[in-house]
Amino acid sequence: METVHLNGESLTLEEVGRVAHSQAKVELTEEASRRVAEARRVVEEKLKGGEPVYGVNTGFGQLSEVRIPAEKVEELQVNLLRSHAAGVGETLDEDSVRAVMVLMANNLAKGYSGIRPETVQALIDMLNHGVHPLIPCKGSVGASGDLAPLSHLSMVIIGEGEAIFRGKKLSGGEALREAGLQPIKLGAKEGLSLINGCQFTSGLGAITLLAGEKCCRIADIAGALSFEVLLGDIRAFDERIHQARPHHGQLAVASNFRRLLSDSPRVKSGERKEKTQDCYSLRCLPQVHGAVRDALRFVRGVLEREINSATDNPLVFAGESEILSGGNFHGEPLALALDFMGLALSELANISERRIERLLNPHLSGLPASLVKECGLHSGLMMAQITAASLVSENKVLAHPASVDSIPTNAGKEDHVSMSSIAAHKGQTILNNMQRVLAIELICGAQGLDLRRPLKSSPVLEGVHQVLRSRVEFLSRDRELHKDIEAVVDLIKGDELLNLVKSSIGALD
Repeated sequence: METVHLNGESLTLEEVGRVAHSQAKVELTEEASRRVAEARRVVEEKLKGGEPVYGVNTGFGQLSEVRIPAEKVEELQVNLLRSHAAGVGETLDEDSVRAVMVLMANNLAKGYSGIRPETVQALIDMLNHGVHPLIPCKGSVGASGDLAPLSHLSMVIIGEGEAIFRGKKLSGGEALREAGLQPIKLGAKEGLSLINGCQFTSGLGAITLLAGEKCCRIADIAGALSFEVLLGDIRAFDERIHQARPHHGQLAVASNFRRLLSDSPRVKSGERKEKTQDCYSLRCLPQVHGAVRDALRFVRGVLEREINSATDNPLVFAGESEILSGGNFHGEPLALALDFMGLALSELANISERRIERLLNPHLSGLPASLVKECGLHSGLMMAQITAASLVSENKVLAHPASVDSIPTNAGKEDHVSMSSIAAHKGQTILNNMQRVLAIELICGAQGLDLRRPLKSSPVLEGVHQVLRSRVEFLSRDRELHKDIEAVVDLIKGDELLNLVKSSIGALD
């Protein structure tokens, strides 16, 4: 099994995905362990010296001026975790929890937190043994770190809280024992270092981005299938048009469409419809799908920097034996980027739904109404389009930016907060909705292609049609559509469609 080595400097989003989804093992590098130990010595020296250091021998937030006696500093850290474990709502799925855990470990591996190496290792051991803390999804305002969710995670490290181990919900202590692990006793500053970061937000953002990038390619496949069924005009994808407005995403999508459709008998024949131009949801596919890709490229850049950054406070600079208090825990860079991601993914669903409606509308498609031969007796795919419309409408509400809001907390000490965790959480919901809209478009495209027979599409799209038919039968009479939609969602989440395309025409851009 693959091992991901954490040094706080070079973790990739793809590695986060492999830890989250494929249970790749995690290991702390020797260099990172050395840096962590050096920073820890600075904390212990400051503690012995008796000077006030925020979070080491003082209270937190509005209580930062309260001095804590030396004999109480360890109790302070446990109290911090217990008091901050105030999250509510549904708990994260295990893949999301794993993403948060590996990002927390990598953040600590940078050596700016003053935590002990054995505490970092305890977190890594939990991850490698499959001890997944139960983390409520709501409660963070994205400033001073994702305090509530990370507290729920960290409670398990000390044998408290709750966790899932091998499918069973257990207390934190029981989960550790079942896994053959021991809880740790926190030292000075360690509780603060475990929760004073943005890893809840960046973990959710990372796995949503990875899935969103895959969906961009799936959307090109779905759009190409719809384009073929709706007898679209390939001239809109002429390279000269797109070189005249050379946005990177637009060029990539236009190239993908030319490759997906170039071997279509209809396209190769030069057959034209009577209309001189297609509707925007077909003709402007490169411009819209491409803009989504460009937005996600920006988000990727933010996340790539973030997952290898130090977001604790205060930060320990071992080389200068200095501890400095600042604001790297503030989630604003993530909040803005993840709001942008939500907007982009919403647009991918919006234009997909317009193609779905066009496929089902006999006045626009020239196909049987609702893509069923005996419409009236059968409703066909009518409700699938209505479901897509519902999901798209929900996404429009969710796309309202969380980052424009701020509610002062902690007696005004935290007077501007980012709401980044809300941007991350709603981004996941937008993604889930968008995947189902794309699934509906693929179902409608496959049905439309069958109804166009003897029309043949390109070999690669015929292959896509065959894969879809292996999951969803041709709709000759009404049946429950929910199961069909979820079957294609599973296909979208996997690699079969993209691997099929890659084997036929090479990987999509």
